[in-house]
Amino acid sequence: MKLPIFGAMAAALVTTAAYADSHNPAVKSSKPIATHVAAKGHNSFTEAQARGRIEKAGYTDVGKLSKNSNGIWQGAAIKDGQKVKIGLDYKGNVILR
Repeated sequence: MKLPIFGAMAAALVTTAAYADSHNPAVKSSKPIATHVAAKGHNSFTEAQARGRIEKAGYTDVGKLSKNSNGIWQGAAIKDGQKVKIGLDYKGNVILR
């Protein structure tokens, strides 16, 4: 009697986890997520690596990047036909500034 109940509970948990994963863009994609809050800290990305992460996030025409005193690579790029100011924090997150 306990086995069918346990099986039903396990199936419900797996279904719930799969649903949550399919509706969470951070789980679905390995692309960096665009955010508006930068994590301050020592940034070990080179300019070329930062440019690559920004381009992987869907930005084009990434201009010259410079690292500020908070460890954020910053510059300008094109997204959906619009010129935007962007940054990349030490965690690899793309920031809209």
